[in-house]
Amino acid sequence: MKITAAKPLNVIQRYLLLTVGILITAVGVYFFKFPNNFSTGGVSGLSLILGRLLPSPLLTPSTLVLIINTLLLIVGFIFLGQNFAFSTVYCSMVLSLSLTTMEKLWPMSGPMTNQPFLELCFAVLLPSFGSAILFHLDASSGGTDIIAMIVRKYTSLNIGTALMIADALITLAALFCFGVEAGLFSILGLLLKSVLVDFVTDSFRTKKCFQIITSTPQPIVEFITVTLHRGATLEDVYGAYHHEKKTMIITVLTRAQALALRRFIHVNDPHAFMVITASTEIVGKGFLAS
Repeated sequence: MKITAAKPLNVIQRYLLLTVGILITAVGVYFFKFPNNFSTGGVSGLSLILGRLLPSPLLTPSTLVLIINTLLLIVGFIFLGQNFAFSTVYCSMVLSLSLTTMEKLWPMSGPMTNQPFLELCFAVLLPSFGSAILFHLDASSGGTDIIAMIVRKYTSLNIGTALMIADALITLAALFCFGVEAGLFSILGLLLKSVLVDFVTDSFRTKKCFQIITSTPQPIVEFITVTLHRGATLEDVYGAYHHEKKTMIITVLTRAQALALRRFIHVNDPHAFMVITASTEIVGKGFLAS
């Protein structure tokens, strides 16, 4: 199947989107996670735990995030060298500085509302959405991901399992540091986060695969190749019921392109038979690298 490559994001667009993703994450962490002591793993969760164990007006969770991320970046440069992605450095520092800036501009002495479950939803949803944007751009906010990159380079351990165990241990520590209620909310938040990140990431990557059976393929093919700038594969097919020879068109489109194609076929070839499936794994030119 001939697939026309999507235009890559330029550097400005990429880092603008990275910044948006980081700021969304920072809002969720600072305004909803920190005030409620929701420790759902990662550097932000570890910062909450250390902030309780090392009580000091100078060692706020936001400051500890900056310190820990800076130390992890130094370790990353030592062990990963040139393989250490600049986007990870950028995201890690922007997140740390955003939290510190919010702390100075909008100091908070407690939760925004008296509804902990509502705040948990925002504490999980916003960082998950922000992280999904970063993952979609093949980036991360650093933190424990840096340790994962080092472990992956020097060992054969299962990184996903190791990170999950680390997050679980940090989350369980909230039970002892902040009490049963905060601990249980943190455990629930960790479970929700793992589901939401995968869901949002998949939604970004979802494409529509069309199988169109028609007697007049040419107008549809022209619309796909000329108007939508995508490719298509044609196959001769034979109907088992009416015993008619027809053509099947196979193409893969984005959601917006899929909607445009459905409208075109509905108007110009209403008797065409379409099978439309969603997929998050399209490998080939214009999509994921093979």
